[in-house]
Amino acid sequence: QVQLVESGGGLVQAGGSLRLSCAASGSIFSINTMGWYRQAPGKQRDLVAAVTSGGYTNYVDSVKGRFTISRDNAKNTVYLQMNSLKPEDTAVYYCNAKSQLNDYWGQGTQVTVSS
Repeated sequence: QVQLVESGGGLVQAGGSLRLSCAASGSIFSINTMGWYRQAPGKQRDLVAAVTSGGYTNYVDSVKGRFTISRDNAKNTVYLQMNSLKPEDTAVYYCNAKSQLNDYWGQGTQVTVSS
């Protein structure tokens, strides 16, 4: 089993920045990809960004150039630096960790961007 604990959400004005953190514990040796998803009210949960154990990253088009995902394997932590935030970035952000057999999720952290 893998446990994920997120932190760093909050309320910010448009144009501002936030940094999300997700610390993994448990069977971390099994984790390959870690990432961030988000879910706005009434919408499905969608991928925002992901990073593999080898450092390969991918982003949804709407955040490219504004968000940066990074991973500290020594600390078993993944980060999402969010700059130039827009009201449409408002959502609950969930940390995700994937092994060969399982998907693990954090509890979610609210990000609200005011206009």
